[in-house]
Parts: sequence; structure tokens; C-alpha cells
Amino acid sequence: MKEELEQYRLTGDMAWGTPPYTRYGMFHIPSPVDKKRVLKVMCSNMDSSEWQHVSVSLKNRCPNWPEMSYVKDLFWGEDETVVQFHPKKSEYVNNHPYVLHLWKKVGEEHPLPPSILTGIKDLPKEVEDILRTQAGIKIGE
Repeated sequence: MKEELEQYRLTGDMAWGTPPYTRYGMFHIPSPVDKKRVLKVMCSNMDSSEWQHVSVSLKNRCPNWPEMSYVKDLFWGEDETVVQFHPKKSEYVNNHPYVLHLWKKVGEEHPLPPSILTGIKDLPKEVEDILRTQAGIKIGE
């Protein structure tokens, strides 16, 4: 567990409190997007021999991409691939309307499609600005 996570860990006799420096627990982490919002993060199975898991929730909405990426990098390395699954309908489980999950299969690198299928790396800033403007995205969002 990264040292910076410990400041956000819930400890003590609370239902979700866990001892410091364990590889599981509940964390209240300020959103990197809106510091007034708190991401409720539950980390489990980080010592698992099969799957590592982190869930991220907010009170009134699902976490967004910058929030999920921030949490991913807190619990795993920037060079590790971690996934969110959209299973077949018969396997859906939804115990909370505003929670998303991050998963990593231990000992395996998750296959990825070629990056060109999602976009072009290292576009000049001018081209990115044009594409964002055409998509109706304000620069700086």
C-alpha cells in the first residue's frame, strides 16, 4: 500500500475501520476533480492469489474517468493494467447505484487492443483543441 493512502484510511472501532498499512480497508479520498466530494474506496483482496479489487463510490453520482484513474494510480502502479468489467446481463450484480469497480488478475497482463483503435497518441495540441471544440468540449475541462 502506498504511504500517501494511509492519511485517508478509516481506522478504529468503526464497522469499516482497519489497521494501518494493511492491504485492505476503507478509505475516504478527496476527489481530484472536486475536493468537496469524497470518494469512498473499499480495497479488498490485494493479497489475493487470484484477483485484486477496489470499489469506488460517491453519494450522488458514479465516479468519472479522472477520479477512477486517480484511484487506480493510488492502488496500483501507473504501468499496470487494471480493468472495469461489463459482464453479460445474467451476471450483473448492482448493490449500489453509484459504485464502480477496478480489477486486476494477479500474475497476468490483461490483453489490450492496439492503442490506435482508441485514438492517436501524441497529437499536436492544436489538433486536440480542434477536436475538443468540434466535440463541444471546453478547453481546460
